[in-house]
Amino acid sequence: MQLKLVTVVPHKFLISGFDGVEIHGAHGFLIDQFLKDEINDRTDEYGGSLENRCRFALEVVDVVVKEIGGDKVGIRLSPFADYSESGDSNPETLGLYMAESLNKFKILYCHMVEPRMKSVFEKVDCLDSLLPMRRTFKRTFISAGGYGREDGNKVVAENRTDLVAYGRLCLANPDLPKRFELNAPLNKYDMSTIYTRDPVVGYTDYPFLETTI
Repeated sequence: MQLKLVTVVPHKFLISGFDGVEIHGAHGFLIDQFLKDEINDRTDEYGGSLENRCRFALEVVDVVVKEIGGDKVGIRLSPFADYSESGDSNPETLGLYMAESLNKFKILYCHMVEPRMKSVFEKVDCLDSLLPMRRTFKRTFISAGGYGREDGNKVVAENRTDLVAYGRLCLANPDLPKRFELNAPLNKYDMSTIYTRDPVVGYTDYPFLETTI
């Protein structure tokens, strides 16, 4: 499989002043579709077994690392999620295999989505955990998915992850670090505007803290 474009884009980002790149291997996008056995129906070396389904993702990582260095590369994965019919019958095994396989590339971080975030709009209670993957991956581990201020601090304090990533809360609160620092009220995000084409509504129209107090 030709990955020439993958070598060009990361290099251009660095030239533009970015510190690094995150490979998007989550949420039903292309790489995730290779990883998941409920959507990957290929019969060649990229389908079937767990190793084959993970081959494309690891090849992308390998190419990008060789181009810009592992210290400038991260990857986002969502083994437990089922976005766009991209589910897997054994997500923990998938997550563990990827976490272990990524170690050899010495990438900067592995960013995984919590099992409770199985779909775009739903946060569910479940017994699954990212802890096995966190213990397997040897470098910085980032957890994401449904966190607030208190449980984000708690999961880091308990060494269940190194860092917590915030998406929707950050979008709705352009000064989220300051609000967390002050334990100030948060703007509520509006899911109906998150995936619109409007360049302002739902993206840059949420108020800063000083305009709400």
